[in-house]
Amino acid sequence: MKQSIIRYLEHFPAITADQAILIYTIFASTLSLLIIVLVSGIIRRAMLRVLKRFADSSTTILDDLMVRHKVFKGLSNLLAPVLVHLFAAPVLEYYPGLIPLVRNGATLYLTVVIILVTLSAIDAFFEYFQEHRNLARLPLKSFIQVIKTVIVFLGAITVLSKLIGESPIVFISGLGAFTALLLLIFKDSILGLVAGIQLSTNDLVRLGDWIELPKYGADGDVIDISLVTVSVRNADRSISTIPAYALISEGFKNWRGMSESEGRRIKRSLNIDMTSVAFCDEAMFERLFHIELLQRYLLEKKEELNAYNKENFLNPEVPVNGRRLTNLGTFRAYLLAYLRRLPVVNAEMTLMVRYLQSTEHGLPLEIYLFSKEKDIVAYEAVQADVMDHLLAVLPFFGLRVYQSPTGYVPVQAVSESAGS
Repeated sequence: MKQSIIRYLEHFPAITADQAILIYTIFASTLSLLIIVLVSGIIRRAMLRVLKRFADSSTTILDDLMVRHKVFKGLSNLLAPVLVHLFAAPVLEYYPGLIPLVRNGATLYLTVVIILVTLSAIDAFFEYFQEHRNLARLPLKSFIQVIKTVIVFLGAITVLSKLIGESPIVFISGLGAFTALLLLIFKDSILGLVAGIQLSTNDLVRLGDWIELPKYGADGDVIDISLVTVSVRNADRSISTIPAYALISEGFKNWRGMSESEGRRIKRSLNIDMTSVAFCDEAMFERLFHIELLQRYLLEKKEELNAYNKENFLNPEVPVNGRRLTNLGTFRAYLLAYLRRLPVVNAEMTLMVRYLQSTEHGLPLEIYLFSKEKDIVAYEAVQADVMDHLLAVLPFFGLRVYQSPTGYVPVQAVSESAGS
């Protein structure tokens, strides 16, 4: 048929044989392009309609995400360069030098489409994984960005190697001369890339973790982990953006261990006025015996001390002889019993009341326990309730809190002097 068309064109006096071949080639190329556009358009529209209908009727969300991210639409664009590659040889039969050029152009277009489709599919899978509660907290974004970077890099090398007509291996080996310059220009990006991979592979930080990095003003929940940065929403709702390599090089505090444990630590102390510490006399013993939490302790302790003093023939009339109950020791025993009975305290974890090194500000009495409440509001409420009760019951044991003199102290001293 092509020969018939060329001979027909040669019958015109103004058209030479070469011109007839050129006209035929232009006509065949135009017709082929129209056919390619028409066929690929019809197939693309039909395929997209079928796939969209299938996605709407299915119960899974992955296919819906594929439609949303235009993965199927990108796949439908693969047909056109394939047809161009097939039509190039017969259409350009009389101009064989153009065949490699056209096919290379189709290959470049096909490569770009494949890269874009792959990136869209990765985005769809990433969003799909984000819908799963078990996977949502994993720092998948860093892995996704690394994969995207590798795909774009390989795709760019493929495109450039096609354009310059060299093998991709030759092109990659030629990049060695620019390595030092690239490292200098992209130093922060490379550091962030390496740090992001370390954070992800070692599971050092996840979405939702509460971290602290005072240098960058970060003290809150991790809301985003990208390839080179980590975003933290602070308690005042501000956002701190931290370079990923800063977490590796400078270190940070991650409260995930607390969140995943059975309790959150409470560690508070107050200073006892050491001049208020005294032995328990009979009057104080009778008063303290009315405290239900102390009754068993007082009976057992009194029996133990009396037995010890008798066995060692100690004179009980002199207070410093032998062993005796003190108001501070009894108060410590009361606190232990009180804290163990609180429903918000995890008694299975470390629980103690201890003395710290005394100073000029008194004797520090520290409570060390774990609250079952880990949310910041409920946790602070537990701390407040415990300290409120501790301060309120101190006078009942004849103890005082040490504090620097205030205006109340001189006024009270004057009032007591006037009364006497």
